[in-house]
Amino acid sequence: MSQQADASTQQVGLFLNPVAQRRVDFQAASGEQFGRLFLAEDAEQAAHILSQQQQIDLLVIDLEHFDRSLDKGTVGALVRQRNGAPVLLVCAFSTAGWLAELMSCGPLDYVIGPVPADELNQHLASRAPVGASGADQLRRLLAMRSHVQQAVQGGDDQRALAVRICAALCAWPGVVHAAMFEASAGELALSAEHSPSGLDLERILATTDSLSQSPVRHVFPGLLAAFTGELALLDAPEKAGDPQLAQALLGIGAGMAIGVPILATGPGAPLGAISLLFARAHVFTSDELATLSDLAQLAAFGLRMDEMSRDAEQLVARLTGLATNDALTGVANRRRGEELLEQEVKRARRYRAPLALIAYDIDHFKDINDRYGHPCGDAALRIVGETTQAALRASDLLARSGGDQFQIVAAHTNAIDALKLAEKIRVAIAGTAFPGCDRLTISLAVAQLNDQESADSLMLRVNAALARAKRAGRNCVELAMR
Repeated sequence: MSQQADASTQQVGLFLNPVAQRRVDFQAASGEQFGRLFLAEDAEQAAHILSQQQQIDLLVIDLEHFDRSLDKGTVGALVRQRNGAPVLLVCAFSTAGWLAELMSCGPLDYVIGPVPADELNQHLASRAPVGASGADQLRRLLAMRSHVQQAVQGGDDQRALAVRICAALCAWPGVVHAAMFEASAGELALSAEHSPSGLDLERILATTDSLSQSPVRHVFPGLLAAFTGELALLDAPEKAGDPQLAQALLGIGAGMAIGVPILATGPGAPLGAISLLFARAHVFTSDELATLSDLAQLAAFGLRMDEMSRDAEQLVARLTGLATNDALTGVANRRRGEELLEQEVKRARRYRAPLALIAYDIDHFKDINDRYGHPCGDAALRIVGETTQAALRASDLLARSGGDQFQIVAAHTNAIDALKLAEKIRVAIAGTAFPGCDRLTISLAVAQLNDQESADSLMLRVNAALARAKRAGRNCVELAMR
């Protein structure tokens, strides 16, 4: 027997897992690696064995069937209790979030499951804890963090932000592809990807319409992290249990994949995930895992800032709409109508172009309110506004000037064309059904801007013509006198 084999059979081990069959299977597959092997079903029992035995050479913690939210405190206490003595974690690739948390409790080695017995036994024999990063590696990690931070501070839209982050992530040694997934309204999208060699992730995702329907959503680390909010680490493609995924990853030169969730602040679903593909398997140090978490937080910060910027733009647009639009009908309010009339008057003078103003109000509108009620009157105003808007050209502006009165600023329009437009609107209103009341009619007036005439003078002339239309029997169009 070799000296290494002889030494391994003299070591004392402690294996922890809450499932009896897992403990039986470990003893059968790896019991010969130890001179003596203790088995524990929970962290309390393991802590008791550690305190009673003078020397436990290796503590093996199989995290399968542990609940991270409930057990991380007691399992972490075991790692601290080892005080630097060898610890080996067996962790499923889909719940690799355990690693960063337990590495903060003390040095340890890990193996990503599912793991064959021969590979596990190699780890048991080596007992090489993952140490802290060296000075050169720390400098690289700080540089990587700085690159991503600069990408986040670029100040572009969400798509450009994701592209810059992916490009920065490809500076990580060994990375052959970087991608960002973003969640929105319950759906997940590939927002950006970058590869120094031009790799395309679509071949791996094999998706049609939605990533939530991708056949690899439960095994590809990037998607898994985005859906579950857990770090996912696939250090060998075949461990995913999906031959097609393994073949696709190996086919593009990826020997390892990691997905890092981009978490929301406070409770809530993940905002997405960072996906990194490496050329070959790599054992992460605690500093590297911490840096990956920091990079995801930076990405989350960038996404939140972009979202806040878009929300601010929407708020400004909404406030602008409230300041310039009539709340009841949705058309321009009186102030906005007067401002635009002033602008069009100046433009008409500068370019010697015709300009017409059409004014109208609803016939007997007070009787409608008195007879049918104000809700019916409000509905009539909305329908009148919608019907008028549908009859206008893109260059025409409709404004509610007050009560049941409206005006239309018709640029590049002479009196004859304005009369035709006014008649078109009159006929459209007369032929429109108004629920809750009789059919309505409107009276209209048209005025064309004179040379050197002001907006106020134009409005006085059109209002005088509107008064004549009412005296003429209503439901007609009157041309203002020059």
